[in-house]
Amino acid sequence: MAARSHRSPRRPRRRTALVSVAAVAAVGLAASLVIAFGPDRDTGTEAAGKAGATPAAATTRASAPPSGTPERKKPSATPSKSPSPSASKTTPSATPATEPTKQPTAATGRSGSASGQLAGRIRPGVDYEGVATFYDAGPGGSGACSFGAGDDVMTAAMNTTDYEVSKACGAYVRVRAAGGAAVTVRITNECPSPCRPGQLDLSAEAFAKLAAPSRGEIPITWNLLSPATSGTLSIRYKTGSSQYWCGIQVLGHRNPVARLEVRAGGAWTPLPRTEYNYFLSEQGAGCGGALRITDIYGERLTVEGLTVRPDVVQRTGAQFAAH
Repeated sequence: MAARSHRSPRRPRRRTALVSVAAVAAVGLAASLVIAFGPDRDTGTEAAGKAGATPAAATTRASAPPSGTPERKKPSATPSKSPSPSASKTTPSATPATEPTKQPTAATGRSGSASGQLAGRIRPGVDYEGVATFYDAGPGGSGACSFGAGDDVMTAAMNTTDYEVSKACGAYVRVRAAGGAAVTVRITNECPSPCRPGQLDLSAEAFAKLAAPSRGEIPITWNLLSPATSGTLSIRYKTGSSQYWCGIQVLGHRNPVARLEVRAGGAWTPLPRTEYNYFLSEQGAGCGGALRITDIYGERLTVEGLTVRPDVVQRTGAQFAAH
């Protein structure tokens, strides 16, 4: 190696026996000084020291963060646990659990934003075309809506399509004939085939307000009303109702009823509606408990304190707002 060869003293050549011991010693001393202070040895040692220290220190800093610095974690975009719904929102999506008690008139009127979701086929602010016929409605217009006898003779039967499994029951409609005559009737019955969509089968008394009975059938237009009334709605449990099974009917409502719910197990549960205009609780859930009634405009009325009294009309003191 170069370093070892520089440290070894050169062996002088034997040219003459006359070289003195002093000359040999001087040459050896000069060679030692040149080797000790030569630039090659110094530069190589310094380079070797710098090349070994710097990468080691850099590797140490890159491989691990300082022990006193905590590792930062990125926040997760997805929550670790989804919030569980409250018990009051366990009703199906059709139930307006998050709707306000009363929708603003502007939102429920002719735009159909709120009423369109609840009204079904008969919507507020829509004029319908059809024909009017008439029949012997009987006392009070009793019929498929199961209202029973009454004093009101201005009634009508709705065609099956627009009757829509009793959704039209209790609705007030304004009927206009081509000549300008008009009459307001309440839907109390269903008119099966051959009645067609748009057709109203009026009571004989109501038809006579529009045209001579001899005409038999006339073209009409009609629309839904929300009439003025001083009365309040009532509740009636069907014959045979008990805490184990019950049918519930709403009477005297200003606006068509869209939904009836019972409170059972801490939640509001909607009941299915029959074609004879009763809401049924087949397993008895909520029978005799609080009721919540929603009209097609989204207004909800809560009725409490009613007991199961079959075939008895029980007044509530509440009524839907006019629109």
